Amino acid sequence: MAKASARSKSSGKSKRSSKSKKKSAKAASKSSKPSKQKTPFALLFPDLESELSTTRRMLERVPNGNNDWRPHMKSRTLGELATHLAQLPGFGLLMATRNEHDGLAPRPPEPRFATSAERVRMFDELSTQLRAILQQMTWDQANALWKLRLGDKVVASSPRAQIIRTVFVTHSAHHRAQLGVYLRMLETPVPWSYGRSADEEPPAAM
Repeated sequence: MAKASARSKSSGKSKRSSKSKKKSAKAASKSSKPSKQKTPFALLFPDLESELSTTRRMLERVPNGNNDWRPHMKSRTLGELATHLAQLPGFGLLMATRNEHDGLAPRPPEPRFATSAERVRMFDELSTQLRAILQQMTWDQANALWKLRLGDKVVASSPRAQIIRTVFVTHSAHHRAQLGVYLRMLETPVPWSYGRSADEEPPAAM
């Protein structure tokens, strides 16, 4: 009877061990299944909203009545620099909706604005359009080669997403920094960007 009881206990342990192994195998199988792939927008442009907000804060601070001011004869005027910065989401739109661009093709006239509110309005409109396009972008579209031409000569050819990040996101940060110097020289409080400025702290939640 003692031997039979030992065999019964051994059999019970074996069954429990077998069930445990099966559960572990199922769990491992589930964890090894690929998760839902993130969209290009989520993976490649996670900073879009913060970048747009930072640019908008800078554009709002541009003092009216100083459009012709420049810190040096070789520099853009305040109005030219601020308008260019406000237009940059349009550059992103061009990259996102076309496969190439000819830099020698005729261009529409540069917009001229009298106030910072007008620039911010254009920036908001272009940003809304760009955001919607990027949210719908597929991986095929993100990885497709985008070309910049000068007539028949191709001077740049890179994946679309890389071009958008360089020509829009990085380009915007570059000109924001310039605009911040202009504001400082005009005794205008410089807004916070990636952290505090000498004039302003980020919100407490940051």
